[in-house]
Amino acid sequence: MSLAARTAATKLPLAGRVGGWLRGWQKAGQKAWARLVEASQPLRDLVAPVTSLIRPAGWLAIAAAIVSAIVGALLGWQEFLVLAMLLVALLLVAVVYILGRATYAVNVDMARLRVRVGADAYGGLVIANTATRPVLASLVIMPVGKSTIVMRVPRLVANQSFNETFRIDTSQRAVVPIGPVKSTRGDGLGLLRRDIGWTEKKEMFIHPRTVSLAGSSAGLRRDLEGRPSDTLSSSDIAFHALRDYVVGDDLRHIHWKSSARLGKLLVRQFEETRRSHLVVCLALAADDYRDEADCELAISAAASLGEQSIKDERDVSIQVPGRRLEVATRARMLDDFSRLVFAKTGAGIESVALEASESTPEASVAVIIAGTAASPARLHAAAARFPVDVFTIILRTEVGAKLSRSALGNSRVLTIGDLADLPRGLRSVEV
Repeated sequence: MSLAARTAATKLPLAGRVGGWLRGWQKAGQKAWARLVEASQPLRDLVAPVTSLIRPAGWLAIAAAIVSAIVGALLGWQEFLVLAMLLVALLLVAVVYILGRATYAVNVDMARLRVRVGADAYGGLVIANTATRPVLASLVIMPVGKSTIVMRVPRLVANQSFNETFRIDTSQRAVVPIGPVKSTRGDGLGLLRRDIGWTEKKEMFIHPRTVSLAGSSAGLRRDLEGRPSDTLSSSDIAFHALRDYVVGDDLRHIHWKSSARLGKLLVRQFEETRRSHLVVCLALAADDYRDEADCELAISAAASLGEQSIKDERDVSIQVPGRRLEVATRARMLDDFSRLVFAKTGAGIESVALEASESTPEASVAVIIAGTAASPARLHAAAARFPVDVFTIILRTEVGAKLSRSALGNSRVLTIGDLADLPRGLRSVEV
């Protein structure tokens, strides 16, 4: 074996041993640090109210004061001792700015917490000094949606108030969090800062646009007693025929005149009737739409169907990926629509239809809503998730498209490019 080969053979095991030692020390250090963090938790909880007041600039000033004091004491440099005392003085002055009990009474007054897209929405912030002594000026911060409103509240004397009006952007459907309102007091150098929360977070619902569908059946059954189906039942409204009595039949359904004439017990048999129940399947995944605007149009169409069903006091279920929307009241349903998010990934329209058919077996009409990006094969598969006796309407949305009607298997297909097309389109596909 050559000298180079022998050298390499001796070095490799040594490198492996050193790597093993380093990994062992690293694990030991991590365990020791975890134990130290756990052991110091009570102490950190105790000093947290104080340390939370110190800003990054404050920590830097504290560190600089300690280093300057040590250097000045060890080396006898008076300049460093003076610098340390100056920094300590600045910190003490900063403490004065954050001391004192806050005496604000804060109220966020919202005229409406539910508005339509595009409607005007304003709110008011009222801050009053409830103490008998003046309160120093402070900075008030209030988050509104994705933005933050920062207001400079001046010095307020006893019982004096400060009013500020703010506007909320309602250009898009959303749930806008408002607050909590916090006041901030601190020194001009940003060494210390004290934040005090005054209000809880509120939510403002910006509902989607909807259109009235009055005069459009939208596939809803109209007779009050229900529509007879081909399924026979022993107890219903629509009479079908008489049959022989079987042990266990309800005695109230025995037809006594026919039984006396034929000499045997006969009972009435009925056609099972079906109460009108609309189920709306709404896709939210990017694979089903060209863009987010098409999805917003689909959401508005689904909200219009649900709103009209609630106004007409008809049964309705609205299925989105993973859950059903609340339809107990119109307001709660539209609140749920405000929370919907266009998803880049997620369940497609086929999965939504399957969830709806399994959770709503009593459905009589199904409206399947997706964009034009969903292929006819996928839409047909979604419609096939429902039983053959369920009337299915496939509603496709594409902003700017012309209103058109077609058929896909046993389903009616309606394509709309504007929400105003929905009532006219539904009148053309009535059951």
